[in-house]
This record gives sequence, C-alpha cells and structure tokens, in this order.
Amino acid sequence: MSSYQQAQKLLAKMNEFQETLGKKEITGESGAGLVKVTLNGKHEIVMIKIDPSLMVPSDVDMLEDLIVAAHRDVERKVEEFIANESSKISAGMPRIPGMF
Repeated sequence: MSSYQQAQKLLAKMNEFQETLGKKEITGESGAGLVKVTLNGKHEIVMIKIDPSLMVPSDVDMLEDLIVAAHRDVERKVEEFIANESSKISAGMPRIPGMF
C-alpha cells in the first residue's frame, strides 16, 4: 500500500472516529457516586446528576467542590478513551507529525 493510500485510510478512520466521539458518553463521579458528570467524547457536558442528600443550602461549597472533582474525573476518562482509541486507529500506520 502506498503512503498516499495509507494516509487516505488513516484520514477515513479519523473522520469516523470524530463522529463516534460525539456519540460516546463517559461518566465521572465524586463523593462515592453522589455527584456524576457525563461528557461526550468531544468534552461536551451531557448530564449532571446530584444526589438529593447534597442539597443543603448551608453546604454549597462542598457541593461545588464535588462537581469540580467529578468533572476532573470524567475529563481524565475522556482523555484516556481518546488516547486508547487513537492508538488503535494509527496502529501499523507510519507516524505523521502532529497527528496523534
């Protein structure tokens, strides 16, 4: 297979992967699951779930911290997913600078 054909194949896989990212949903959590944040593979927030037991007006700071922690958790998971899937796409292909 020529370099051009390999690049075309890689480009097609990357385009397909971009479509998949918008549909993939990944959830992160904090507070032993009391706060959950779900992102799609494009880092867009799809959903936030907060256990009603956390709805205490005098403890808003804790709730805010748990939301931030859940978001950090899901961001890490999304990045891991993207890295793993990207390495599968480019497996066996020559490295192109700036891509993956």
